[in-house]
Amino acid sequence: MAFINVSGRKGLWAGLFGSIAMCSAPVGLAATSPGFNVGSANVAIADPSVPRPPGKACTVELFNGFTFRDFSNHPYTYAPPTGCGTSWSKVVLEADFAVTAGRQFDRTASLWLGGANIYFGTTQEPSAAVSPSWHVERDVSDFASLLSQPQTGQAILGNIVDNTYTGIISGSARLVFYPANILAPKPDAPDAVFPLSDGTAGGTVALNTGSDVLSRTLTLPTNVERAYLDVFAQGQGGDEFWYTCVPDAQANQVQSCGGGAYREVQVSIDGQPAGVAPVYPWIFTGGIDPYMWRPTPGVQTLNFLPYRVDLTPFASLLNDGKPHALAIGVTGANGNFAVTGNLFVHLDHGRKVVSGAVTTNTLQGQPAAATVDNQVTDTGGVIGGSIATHASRRFRVAGYVDTSHGRIVTDVNQTVSFRNTQTFAIDPAHYQQGIDQLTTVDSTTRTRQGLLGIAVTTETHVDYPLVASFGNTFDAAGNTLSAPSSVTQGFSRQFSKRLGNLLIYRSDVDNSIDTADTLTYANGAVSGHTGQRSAQQFRSRDNLGSCYGRDVSTAAGLLTAATDGGDCPLAWNRLSWFTHPDGSPDTSRTENPGIF
Repeated sequence: MAFINVSGRKGLWAGLFGSIAMCSAPVGLAATSPGFNVGSANVAIADPSVPRPPGKACTVELFNGFTFRDFSNHPYTYAPPTGCGTSWSKVVLEADFAVTAGRQFDRTASLWLGGANIYFGTTQEPSAAVSPSWHVERDVSDFASLLSQPQTGQAILGNIVDNTYTGIISGSARLVFYPANILAPKPDAPDAVFPLSDGTAGGTVALNTGSDVLSRTLTLPTNVERAYLDVFAQGQGGDEFWYTCVPDAQANQVQSCGGGAYREVQVSIDGQPAGVAPVYPWIFTGGIDPYMWRPTPGVQTLNFLPYRVDLTPFASLLNDGKPHALAIGVTGANGNFAVTGNLFVHLDHGRKVVSGAVTTNTLQGQPAAATVDNQVTDTGGVIGGSIATHASRRFRVAGYVDTSHGRIVTDVNQTVSFRNTQTFAIDPAHYQQGIDQLTTVDSTTRTRQGLLGIAVTTETHVDYPLVASFGNTFDAAGNTLSAPSSVTQGFSRQFSKRLGNLLIYRSDVDNSIDTADTLTYANGAVSGHTGQRSAQQFRSRDNLGSCYGRDVSTAAGLLTAATDGGDCPLAWNRLSWFTHPDGSPDTSRTENPGIF
């Protein structure tokens, strides 16, 4: 992927929950985190690993020693583990990647099984002297139904290796199964998963305009009780820097990309709106200024988190035995958005046919639309001012199903807001662009079973903040002299669940990075960089005693500090095995409205 380089005169864009067992890692105050080497140029992130339950695990290798030199897919086969039974308390995907020293772009990586996406992320860029390696993990317990049967899968990681781009990427992946036991019981995992991908083998689908959709026609079981759609939408090509774009009418004036800055995922069933998902502004390791992301990449860059859309109010429609078109689109797409999704369904095991109705859907008649306030002026070739883009919708979807254990009513109220303010200062000697963007979601779901059932209320608040600044200084001949850049990026998620007025569970996750660098130029080409520094901070805690804190700092491309225990009692990281400290979706255990 290209980095942003306003290197020309015009500034062009260039290329309860069961017994609680703790997985703990006690450390002293300000102690260096295990597995980190201060002074190293290798990848260093503050993200937590997936907590593990007690007991002996079984490992199934998906692939080992794959090398990615071209754009061919790499198939593999899977068979369920032997000696671990068929009931698992947790299943974890582990993957390791590396790229040889040299020159190479960042690349998109994805892993698929039975057509379903089990991992999505990007790769770290190497340098002439550094061959980075990195490890990723994902809780894939929700795929238990898929993992109970042999499957075919594939790794997709397109790469070019030639005389210019010499970095060879390699990787391995495995699934780790933890048999259910009295201390770590089996979760209420979905009964089936239905992939939304490019075909039976799996792959993302490119959406190039706001009217393009990834649509799959599905005929689901007739006893669906709950349904959730995990959505990924990643900007590539002309949409890699979508958050820097402005309306077409102003694009030439401010020397930026067109198409506007507003992006939002729309989920529909048979062409009718059914849900909304925000788009996270993931930044590739070659994005804006590659040196900013060495050795610590942006938030979730190497391991994307999906956004989970609750489609339970539409369960009675989906389980009527008829085919239904489930579709994902991206409002504002203007180049290439790579999208995919997984539909997870929970079934009523006491009834073969479940009836019900969709009672409310105020998303209908509320199209996704943004307002733009253009305050940019041009005074004798000196351009300055701001372009502000705003969008907000509040909606409600509700429905019920009559199950073998009574009527279940689900009522989802959600507000999704987006704002992006860009400032410009352009004259013959300077080009400067600033971005202040924030996407927020406030969602409240109330579930009630039976006429006298006590309501279970879940509340989720999500923030996706992004603040960035970049530009160029030119000499009298119009050649770039320097290009300073800075980015502050975050992911914040607060969740709570109540039974009536009683708080059952609360979790808070905050992941942020602040980074900067200045590219230097000679004769129109990048000659070096100065002032690289970054600081990532990760915080996660819940009301059951889990607490995790890690701080990672870098300078001049090297790790300068990595400390554990930040904001935790006694500076001690400890995580309950069943939690999701990374903020990934969790409706099989702690966030399940049916589990008290």
